[in-house]
Amino acid sequence: MSDQFRVVFVGFNADTDSQNAMESLATKLGVSKKKVVAFTQGKPLFGATDKNKCLKQAKLLAIYGFQSKVQPQQSDMPSSPAANNAANERVFEALDYITSSLIRIEEKLEELEQRVDGQNKSGEEKEDNQWQSDELFDELDLDTEPKPKSKKLLYTLLTILFILLIILGFSLAFPEMVQL
Repeated sequence: MSDQFRVVFVGFNADTDSQNAMESLATKLGVSKKKVVAFTQGKPLFGATDKNKCLKQAKLLAIYGFQSKVQPQQSDMPSSPAANNAANERVFEALDYITSSLIRIEEKLEELEQRVDGQNKSGEEKEDNQWQSDELFDELDLDTEPKPKSKKLLYTLLTILFILLIILGFSLAFPEMVQL
């Protein structure tokens, strides 16, 4: 026998007006009249709970003219509220862990960026100090024009590339002619 019970609608008392009873119960519970009508058609009005609470619910229904009975809830329900709460809690714990891990990773990345930026700045300062020295500029001959470079090598490389592309095209167009 399970420890969860539910109040089930049986009928109305003989001297009760069903419409008035449904309206007054709906206002008392603060639910819509549709929910109370659905209860009279077999849908649950209250959630599954312990036997004492179900007996109190049945007494409340009796006050408004409803006949009801307390039924044990079947234990083979796939999702009970306690199981859902436990599963939800595990999911929230996992999400919290993931979030905190991401925050730690972000903090580590920021530290690394600061270190890299600090090293780059100190490296740039050293380079700036080296370039500010006039000795380096004195050694260079800045007044001479650069010599024009020969484009012979460039044209040779382009010709070789063009010939290789033609050979590749023939090998793709006529694969039977190419023997490996």
